[in-house]
Amino acid sequence: MRSFLDRRQFLSQTASGLGSIALASLLQQPNVSADDHPIRPKIDPSRPFAARPSHHQPAAKNVLVIFCSGACSQIDTFDYKPELIKRHGQPMPGAEDLVTFQGQQGMLTQSPWEFKPRGQSGKMVSQLVPQLAELADDMCFIHSLTGKTNTHGPGENFMSTGYTLDGFPSMGAWTTWALGTENENLPAYVAIPDPRGTPQSSVNNWGPGFLPAAFQGTQWSANQPLSNLEIPAGTSDKTDRATRRFLQRLNERHLQQFPGDEELAARISSYELAAKMQLSVPEVTDLSTESKSTLREYGADDAENTLKAQFAKNCILARRLIEKGVRFVQLFNGAYQTGGEGVSNWDGHKKIEEQYSKHGPVLDQPCAALLRDLKRRGLLKDTLVVWTTEFGRMPTFQKGASGRDHNPDGFTAWMMGAGVKAPFTYGATDEFGYKAVEDVTTVYDFHATILHLLGLDHRRLTYYHNGFERRLTDVHGSVIKPILA
Repeated sequence: MRSFLDRRQFLSQTASGLGSIALASLLQQPNVSADDHPIRPKIDPSRPFAARPSHHQPAAKNVLVIFCSGACSQIDTFDYKPELIKRHGQPMPGAEDLVTFQGQQGMLTQSPWEFKPRGQSGKMVSQLVPQLAELADDMCFIHSLTGKTNTHGPGENFMSTGYTLDGFPSMGAWTTWALGTENENLPAYVAIPDPRGTPQSSVNNWGPGFLPAAFQGTQWSANQPLSNLEIPAGTSDKTDRATRRFLQRLNERHLQQFPGDEELAARISSYELAAKMQLSVPEVTDLSTESKSTLREYGADDAENTLKAQFAKNCILARRLIEKGVRFVQLFNGAYQTGGEGVSNWDGHKKIEEQYSKHGPVLDQPCAALLRDLKRRGLLKDTLVVWTTEFGRMPTFQKGASGRDHNPDGFTAWMMGAGVKAPFTYGATDEFGYKAVEDVTTVYDFHATILHLLGLDHRRLTYYHNGFERRLTDVHGSVIKPILA
């Protein structure tokens, strides 16, 4: 007996058929065609950090991220607003009763630090960072960054991982998973915390998320060397070398018994890297080989400002790691809830002039010396330097306070070195520095651009996790092409 479709069945199957037609049509579009399929790195488990090819010709081989934890104010550093000076002490037009993260806002307040023209470009930079200001002609400023959150932990997560939640891979993890490193005697990815401690989101800033654990950043600073690397007391060099060779033979024999066991191969590789680091890490960390003039230039010999001296040593360590070919170095300035309220990071809510007067000298001389040193040694030809923070701050002072509240609607970052124009300024906030209004840029765009400079297409660098093709830029982001050299 022949079966006929009733009306309900007919409409149901028609809908399915139309969906299939729509899907076929979408697959013909350029953004989802076969030409845009994911490109996953081919990783040898026995050599997870071996250098791997990029998607396209890279402009940069290494990245140094300088992260000012606590939300460094763009209004008081790099984003000059003459209208803010003109209207100092007045309500912000159209926002007289504005309530932000920590409550009611007060009056527009100019920076306590004078802005001056710098270099041949005449870029206006604050006296809070006078030595960094001298390098303005080498910098590519992005004044129109926007974020997704006004709280520190999620803000750090967003800037470091592309997501406000915990558990996602950091920029450095994505980079080293994709590219490996050219130095197999040191970690591919090193995170250098501030001498005062870790940032608020702590290890999330350099974590591997759902990527293989091998690609987590190694936490290491000049003031807190890596632990458990010392050769046991009383062990001679000859005995140590013989022990290493013996362990290597045992590992190779064990691996032959279990061919294809990727976890075993990766574990052996990590042990071998640790053994290599016993020799390489002390050499990189030993700053006694630096000249007195270098230590003086960085401020590492400053007996009066010991915090600056400690941070300066971290800056020297960062230069040494880049010099050795470490792929991704993350240098933090500012820590969370240590050293007293308002002293440990850039979270200037209550007494910004008093707080920033302490932070500025710690950051300025060491970082400026680091940048000059990289340039002098020719390292900026292959190294992209990125200065950033988790979000910006308000052009107003908080009502009843002498500081600025959180502001993710418009803030500044800058790049320097391989692949970017300099001197160059991209984007702008409004006349007060409150909201991005010109060439508005997202953190996704920021990340897409960093990956592009490393030779990676952010749309094709994906990792399949829990049913999703995850990427650093989620489903967003475009390369900021105007800033590319």
